[in-house]
Amino acid sequence: MKQEFKRDEALRYLGISERTLRSWERQGLVEPAGLYTFPQIVAMRAVVRLREARLPLRRIEAALNAVRRKLLSTGTPLTEFRLYSEGNRIRVQVGGQHMEPESGQLLLDFNQSEIERMVSIPARRAQEDRDRKLRDQQEAEKWFLRGVDLEAGGMRTEQAVEAYQKALELDPQLAAANVNLGTIYFTAQDWKKAEHHYRRAIEVNPDYPLAHFNLANLHDERGEQEQALAHYLVALKLDPNYADAHYNLALLYQATGSSLKAVRHWRTYLKLDPGSSWATIARRELAKLSSAVLVSSPTPRLQR
Repeated sequence: MKQEFKRDEALRYLGISERTLRSWERQGLVEPAGLYTFPQIVAMRAVVRLREARLPLRRIEAALNAVRRKLLSTGTPLTEFRLYSEGNRIRVQVGGQHMEPESGQLLLDFNQSEIERMVSIPARRAQEDRDRKLRDQQEAEKWFLRGVDLEAGGMRTEQAVEAYQKALELDPQLAAANVNLGTIYFTAQDWKKAEHHYRRAIEVNPDYPLAHFNLANLHDERGEQEQALAHYLVALKLDPNYADAHYNLALLYQATGSSLKAVRHWRTYLKLDPGSSWATIARRELAKLSSAVLVSSPTPRLQR
């Protein structure tokens, strides 16, 4: 498996938009780059997981800054740490040690005999279970990246499906793997399997805008406009700056005769994404609505 990933591959793997990534770069949550190594991807995925846990952005930023200072002082590379949430707290793992990012205090920083005196057998088993789960999650991340890599290579869809399925066996909560599987089946027009995986992604992570957006696309493709509308709106509620959702929602409102709502979403889309080729289409459709000209041919819908 290759060791570097292009920016668009990283976006697909992380399940975020280019705008979100640029925002994180400005805030110092991730380092700007055009190519990412596997450790960098894993570190960025940690930020996504913390956001999925609905932790405040300022706490994540403070934790990352504290970790950077701590690792800089010890000479440890930044990509060798892992952030995770424990309830409403942020924890850090560096190698086999766990620490609190703000204080830098190591957790369970004792020798084996001290640990055995301090904790009970059930507690040790619980820790072993957590460690096993962590290893499974890390292995699942590798299989997920392999699936992304296989898809990017083209003509190896079956192997990509197997990689995503392996990732889900190791970590059933990996919503991004379900989304990518859903998209593979969507492209193959296997609506039933596509819907299953999109809904599974939403089940494990209801606050995943991309999952709602893709499910909305599926409903729209099947002519189920009410269901499509509902999921586009959820995607925008979760991410008001989701440009692609504004684009598709504008098309949907335009097709159902809700011209004023369509105009509002076309304008919002153009504010968010004024320079792309899709913006040219958006301006054309906005002009048609503004001049009350009926649209006689379908406009392509954005897919992700």
